[in-house]
Amino acid sequence: MVFQTLKFRLILIGCIALAASAVLRFAIILPYTQQQIQDLVSTQQLAFASYVARDVGQRLDMRRQLVEHLAQTMPPDALLKPDRFADWVSNSHNAGLRAADNLLLLDLGGDIKQHSMPLSPTFGSRSFAKDAWFQQAMNPERPARGTLEYEPALVGSNMIIASPVRDASRHVVAILAGVFSLPSLGSQQNAPKNPIGKTGGLLLVSPGIHQYIGSSDPAMVLRPTPAPGANPLHDRAVAGYRGAGVAINAKGEEELEAIASVPGSDWFVVAHMLTAEALQPVHSLKNAALQGSVLGAILLLTAIFFIVSRLLYPVTSTTKAMREIADGKRELLPLAGPQKDEIGSFIQGFNYMVTRLREKESELRASETRLSFLAHHDPLTGLCNRAMLEQRIQKALGELERGGKPFALFFCDLDGFKHINDIHGHEVGDGVLTRLAALFREESRPADTVARLGGDEFVILLANIENAREDAACAAMRLLEVVQEPFTINSHTFTLSASIGITVSRNPSDSSSKLLSQADIAMYHAKRTGKNRIHFFDDAAVEAALEA
Repeated sequence: MVFQTLKFRLILIGCIALAASAVLRFAIILPYTQQQIQDLVSTQQLAFASYVARDVGQRLDMRRQLVEHLAQTMPPDALLKPDRFADWVSNSHNAGLRAADNLLLLDLGGDIKQHSMPLSPTFGSRSFAKDAWFQQAMNPERPARGTLEYEPALVGSNMIIASPVRDASRHVVAILAGVFSLPSLGSQQNAPKNPIGKTGGLLLVSPGIHQYIGSSDPAMVLRPTPAPGANPLHDRAVAGYRGAGVAINAKGEEELEAIASVPGSDWFVVAHMLTAEALQPVHSLKNAALQGSVLGAILLLTAIFFIVSRLLYPVTSTTKAMREIADGKRELLPLAGPQKDEIGSFIQGFNYMVTRLREKESELRASETRLSFLAHHDPLTGLCNRAMLEQRIQKALGELERGGKPFALFFCDLDGFKHINDIHGHEVGDGVLTRLAALFREESRPADTVARLGGDEFVILLANIENAREDAACAAMRLLEVVQEPFTINSHTFTLSASIGITVSRNPSDSSSKLLSQADIAMYHAKRTGKNRIHFFDDAAVEAALEA
């Protein structure tokens, strides 16, 4: 009978082998691959969400620092004289205040006395004495930090940052409040390539008011967040969870979400993407594997007597290789095998998936490298940023404590840099800053650290110097000389000058913030005494700074 023939038996064995191979692919390899891809996408989303959260936090902190600085430098007569307040606000744009930002000056009763932009009648006549941000700013026991408060019913999609204004006796005499627009998530400057995909996006959530206060989709801004119980992952995020997970969106679609906290606030950023898009390579691989299995069965049935031995060997070897990969005994590399038959089609599909995985892994490593660089360097000049500079200062203080040599800190600020930006534009201004950064690097030793704090402010850490004051003075005068050398950018010739404040540390108990503040005070003293000069920090400089 036909059922007892060798041909039937071979076909039966072949069919069983083909079925076993299909079960192996769909029950082990594809689920494993799907989980790997999901984990990879979640990791990349979390890295991107963390970057955006740090960016938002940095912008919030810059606004806090701006309000604190303005509160500390506001002239005493600005509270009573509108013209004096207006002049001071106009000059404050040099410190980073934008044209769209509104400054409010309130008395101790919570009433607005001065403002930099027109106000609505409701907003201008209201007393803010009982508002949380006003009470926090009035509290003399709180640290000297700006108070952030988001009040949609009061100022729409804006936020208020307030800081106390003190007199010479350190008594609170008024409250200075800045009204700023909420951070935009439409595009992040210097951000890595968007890994969120076509269906993904970003959300900035304020759990205190249960609203989305920022989004890459403008239609989502100021919309309410899901009600408790509707999205368990969102509920966990409100409770403090930070990481990645799976959630169901408002349309009932499954999403991969990554959650990261915004430093200095209770806000958090959510990077989301449809699971179907993230796992599209797995679905493509599944279809390719299914097609390969069907074609393999047809070929096996029609050519069993001619290629059975040739067919079975690739199946066996490929199955073994995939098992070893799934068990972690073999590196994830493309498999070698036939290129024109059904088994070859399957291997090509698997190799395509492997190639894509390795590409995504490379992209993730490059993204992590870029994020690490941005966390410690200035994106315009490539110099160290404040965080890296403070680490270097702490290291120098540690060496000093172990008997090392003293070091000096230069706080350098260009004279009249705003004029360059106003006349020639920010592109030329950035070119000037880039060239100045290159000059400072050239004039510094390998052991020194050159950092940019923002704008035209540079800090140089001169490490391991023998004669602290003499060597620091010589180095600073050399910097003044090279800064004054003429140079050309975009057919414009410039001759610059700078003011340099210097502090020398011989006490290991000093802190990085203290030394930076000393150098900053010395720099401002150099500017007040004529610019284009150096000045060492001393008690007289401190008294002059406090009296100014």
